[in-house]
Amino acid sequence: MNTPAADGFRMPAEWTPHERTWMAWPGPNPTFDNPADLDASREAWASVAHAVRRFEPVTVVASPDQASAARRYLGPSIDVVERELDDAWMRDIGPTFVTDGRELAAVDWTFNGWGAQEWARWEHDSKIAAHVSDLAGARTYASRLVNEGGGIHVDGEGTVLLTDTVQLGPERNPDWTRAQVEAEIHAHLGTTKAIWLPRGLTGDYEGFGTLGHVDIVAAFIKPGVVVVHSQPDPSHPDHELCKSMAAYLRTQTDAKGRALEVVEIAAPTVLEADGGWADYSYINHYLCNGGVVLCSFDDPRDEIAAGIFRRLLPERTVTLVDARTIFAGGGGIHCITQQQPKI
Repeated sequence: MNTPAADGFRMPAEWTPHERTWMAWPGPNPTFDNPADLDASREAWASVAHAVRRFEPVTVVASPDQASAARRYLGPSIDVVERELDDAWMRDIGPTFVTDGRELAAVDWTFNGWGAQEWARWEHDSKIAAHVSDLAGARTYASRLVNEGGGIHVDGEGTVLLTDTVQLGPERNPDWTRAQVEAEIHAHLGTTKAIWLPRGLTGDYEGFGTLGHVDIVAAFIKPGVVVVHSQPDPSHPDHELCKSMAAYLRTQTDAKGRALEVVEIAAPTVLEADGGWADYSYINHYLCNGGVVLCSFDDPRDEIAAGIFRRLLPERTVTLVDARTIFAGGGGIHCITQQQPKI
């Protein structure tokens, strides 16, 4: 069976030009378990959609019974298409787009509700990647690896970041070896080198967490440069974890042999949220055409983080969007967006 890499496709870096951004619309489900939560989530998702729309087109997938509400919140500048949904995390349920520079293709990972978690539903979400791929006019490659878009981050030049507790976790791929996972990832993303982090942030294993997605911990921001979550407060369990992960990444090289430049970005000052350890993170940002849509938390460190992104990416406009409601549901701005690269 052909794979994307064998056919000349690869996943571009997020900072390369996009055709559009895809999102999914929140509807009633266990993540938004009362009307007030659902309304707040809709407002938060709409705020992100409008922030991204300043830079590029946005298409939002909504369940047929939620489409009118989506259009009301989103307004005429954002496209809404109707497909059945269970939840609203397009990064994870949507396709991972790849390209050979002439044609668009998409990877449809196997989705099982972030490791078949008891609160998750995925009857419809497991089909969304194929639906979006079809809507985008892309060729679809199905992978049998249980994986989500938030569990990978690429530099577009051969390197991918992964975490042991996601791709190698017993909840997702209990019978896969590290070598098998790497082979499948490389075959579908066009990467050649995997850098494995041991786990995700503490809060990501509580409540509606993903069991260790990398896109809240570390992300490539340009070739050879990785931004990494830092927790300055020693009373938080992520304090030592983040120090060790930053130190480890400084020992690593990318697929081109470059030593990684690691830029640490301090977590917000709040230590607890939603009944557990806060995993609020500025790493979970989204790069769109000419912009950075950055999580904010009504915190003194919001502007510090924004300043770091402005220094690293002076050609981009940084837009802060309050992400506390999104994090209460188990993710951030990166988790609810998915880029379609421009051909």
